[in-house]
Amino acid sequence: MCQMLLSINPEYVASILQGKKLYEYRKFRCRDDVDKIIIYATAPQKQVVGEAEIAGIVEDDILAVWHQTKEYSGITYKFFRQYYKGKKRAIAYQLKNLVIYDKPLTLEEIGVSCAPQSYRYITAMTQG
Repeated sequence: MCQMLLSINPEYVASILQGKKLYEYRKFRCRDDVDKIIIYATAPQKQVVGEAEIAGIVEDDILAVWHQTKEYSGITYKFFRQYYKGKKRAIAYQLKNLVIYDKPLTLEEIGVSCAPQSYRYITAMTQG
């Protein structure tokens, strides 16, 4: 299986770590062999803070995805609509088995030289 390093705004990372945000939204679906998301908090934090398994993927028209995920979206409907503006379909990764690292890692510590714009596939890593 494969892991996906996701760049996520620190505000939304905090909601994930608090258990309020159980879905991570993307405009494109990842490869079928991805089973884990590595969570990278973007600037100003710039740290790899944890990981979560993918429990499932909700992919449908935008309103159907919102109705299925809104309770644990961690975002407002207004933000959701703006994010998917001009798109017909939405993808939501359901997170489970969250692991919060005791000590956040740098990208270099996981063998990545620069932050991905959105996501990057990486080989399996072990928590440092």
